[in-house]
Amino acid sequence: MNLLTKIKELHASSLLAKLLLVAAILGITAIPKASAAAALNPNMDSARNLSAAFRSASEQVLDAVVAIESREEHVLGGGGRPSGEKGFQEGRNPFDGSPFEDLFRDQFKQGRPGTPPRHGQAGIGSGVLIHKSGLVLTNNHVVHGADKVIVRLHDGREFEAVDVKTDPKTDLAILRIEDNADFPAAQLGDSDLVEIGDWVLALGQPFGLESTVTAGIISAKHRGIGITDRENFLQTDAAINPGNSGGPLVNLDGEVIGINTAISSSSGGNDGIGFAIPANLAKWVGKQLVSYGKVSRAYLGVGIQPVTAELAKKFHVKPREGVLINQVHVDTPAERAGLKSGDVIVEFAGKAVSNPRELQLFVERADVKKSHTLRIVRDGKQLGLTLQPETKPEEIDAKAPASLGADLGQLEKLGLTVDELSSSVAKRLGAEGVQGVLISSVRGGSPAHRQGIEAGSIITHVNHQPIENKSSLQSALESSPPEEGVLLSVRTRMGSLFFVLKS
Repeated sequence: MNLLTKIKELHASSLLAKLLLVAAILGITAIPKASAAAALNPNMDSARNLSAAFRSASEQVLDAVVAIESREEHVLGGGGRPSGEKGFQEGRNPFDGSPFEDLFRDQFKQGRPGTPPRHGQAGIGSGVLIHKSGLVLTNNHVVHGADKVIVRLHDGREFEAVDVKTDPKTDLAILRIEDNADFPAAQLGDSDLVEIGDWVLALGQPFGLESTVTAGIISAKHRGIGITDRENFLQTDAAINPGNSGGPLVNLDGEVIGINTAISSSSGGNDGIGFAIPANLAKWVGKQLVSYGKVSRAYLGVGIQPVTAELAKKFHVKPREGVLINQVHVDTPAERAGLKSGDVIVEFAGKAVSNPRELQLFVERADVKKSHTLRIVRDGKQLGLTLQPETKPEEIDAKAPASLGADLGQLEKLGLTVDELSSSVAKRLGAEGVQGVLISSVRGGSPAHRQGIEAGSIITHVNHQPIENKSSLQSALESSPPEEGVLLSVRTRMGSLFFVLKS
């Protein structure tokens, strides 16, 4: 039986049979293995297309990715160690004492006892050129406290940053380097178009390994993890490690849609949970830093909290629909707009609002030269209001830590966020006449969460001391020996309960 007869006996629908038939007709006696494999597995084309997309996106951005070395000059005596951030090559955690310490705690080993003092300590991070004139976007924590910032390009050239502007609230920074020629620059994309499941690439210098590219997907959006004042992170499982901070998160079109900022890790390395600042927030912050050297934000002048399932029933909205106002401050844009304690803001300028962080970001980025519409729910009815936002006075930020109280550290350790309890909110909760402080949120996995404390409850006593407001809560917490725990009397939906919390 000849080759042609054998081929005809194969099933007519077989791709391999058809390929062999064509080969026989053309007099080809051998078929390349790759062609045969492709015929047997047509999905290979899809895999190759994805691989090509990864290559294309990487090639578009890699030239614009930079390594950033932050140097601190120290003159030491004795055997002490310099203070401030230390670089990876020094074997120290550059985030000691910062909100990022827990996220990077384990991957750094302490220096050996007796190590001689060093001068010019350095930290390594990443960044991305976003304009041909030499503007570099990175994280504030990459350059914070540095006496000198060195930017090393993909082609090996090094420049000292001639200007460094930072915004600690978002952990963003803009650097400027100078040269006679144009620099390569990456394109900033529209992060609002990013969807969960989209492929992304993380580029940077993990552990000082330059020009590293890792791939993953967008795992979640609008994340807040408690490391900066203003958070709206994109979450990704693309491998992000120490040194990636400040580098770009890129979509398959080669557009920067995020700035890699932090990881959540139990091992110190990549656990598949990384966080990036959305590009649209970075654009807004970067534009102000370049133009004015600082960031100006609009404000409402209210106290706000999430709408939990329990609160939703009382305020006639769905859970996570809107943001509850628990206090309206005097002589503020909110008061002038007619907002009241107990209102639920469900839309700001036509955009649906689902949590306090989202509302805060919408308001702060609002154009103060324009009026904006608010959609609220008051007593079960929807109303429309007009807001004229104003630039937030600097003295409000200056007073914020004192007005919130020094107990914030203790509250954070316990896993609690609190707000003043207004009479209208107390009425809604069926707690008229009750004095105390409202628990607006409880962090998952915290001591308060483990004890079963829920948002929407009211702290009425601490160690048997009555609590009237946040100021009295502060005093009570300050006088509590942390090793003995804090005794809280909490008004819950099931009645008053006692809890002992240990941070």
